[in-house]
Amino acid sequence: MKRVFLIGYMGAGKTTVGKDLARRMGLSFIDLDCYIEGRYHKTVGQIFAEKGEEAFRDIERRMLHEVSMFEDVLISTGGGAPCFFDNMEFMNGAGTTVYLKVSVEELAKRLETCKTTRPVLKGRSGEELRTFIGESLEKRNPYYMKASVIFDAEVMLTETDVHQISEALEKIL
Repeated sequence: MKRVFLIGYMGAGKTTVGKDLARRMGLSFIDLDCYIEGRYHKTVGQIFAEKGEEAFRDIERRMLHEVSMFEDVLISTGGGAPCFFDNMEFMNGAGTTVYLKVSVEELAKRLETCKTTRPVLKGRSGEELRTFIGESLEKRNPYYMKASVIFDAEVMLTETDVHQISEALEKIL
């Protein structure tokens, strides 16, 4: 019975690496945000807009507890999930947490291209985007750094890079 939780900032590669790593390890893959959207039949953005962040974080916590009951699973969490309630401690107790660590500069490069799908980034670019990411990461890092495994996921330009990261993580796990 194995449970792995991938954590990290948006754009760190949790879903991309998670799918590949789950396949390699013979685990089911769950993207927590997609799981929430499936259960509530709304996007995370819609839930945020309709109910507010506090209500969303409560839903996220409950769904995290639910998927944590599954066995042989790799769960990709939302970037903020480890930072609320006792989620980080809960995940550490339920399985192995892996922080995909990426620099502010690299996150900004990755996120610059997908701002339309991430409402919190809408209208931010260049230095403003880097500043926003840097400030957010500074607040979240104390939670992220509690992970069982801290893994440098800076280089993820090609499919080969993703496979190499997955291969290295499989050996660690």
